[in-house]
Amino acid sequence: MKDFNIEERVKKAVENFESGYNCAQSVFLAYADVFELDLEMAKSMSVSFGGGMGRMREVCGTVSAMSMLAGFRYPVVDTLDQEARTRNYAIVQKMGSLFKEEFGTIICRELLPPTEASQTSPTPSIRNAAYYSSRPCGHYVAKAAEIAGKMLKGELE
Repeated sequence: MKDFNIEERVKKAVENFESGYNCAQSVFLAYADVFELDLEMAKSMSVSFGGGMGRMREVCGTVSAMSMLAGFRYPVVDTLDQEARTRNYAIVQKMGSLFKEEFGTIICRELLPPTEASQTSPTPSIRNAAYYSSRPCGHYVAKAAEIAGKMLKGELE
């Protein structure tokens, strides 16, 4: 695994979000090179988790991205390896708990302003200055990128 600076990755994740990537992609792409993932593949792997999974407003895409990254750091290659699976699930739960401590929930619709929370049309919102100024998602992206970085460095064990 490639070494990295957490603060730089947090900044990169926020830049990703502000350049038009969804919340899940923003966090996932900030660390994709750590595992030598092809950037186009990483974009495709993470795109469907935006908006609380396909804009259904369920689990925040940033939390899904952290979970996907945990799969690379704590893989389960043998389906019978209960210890590895337990370790992976424990770290995912730890990251979710840290996110929830900060924001009160991991559910997208509960994190968004009420006017946005009910918007579940598959058509994404237009990304413009008004969009970014009205949404708290940049904060969620930053915190998730920070938590993911700590997890990847083994600081959450």
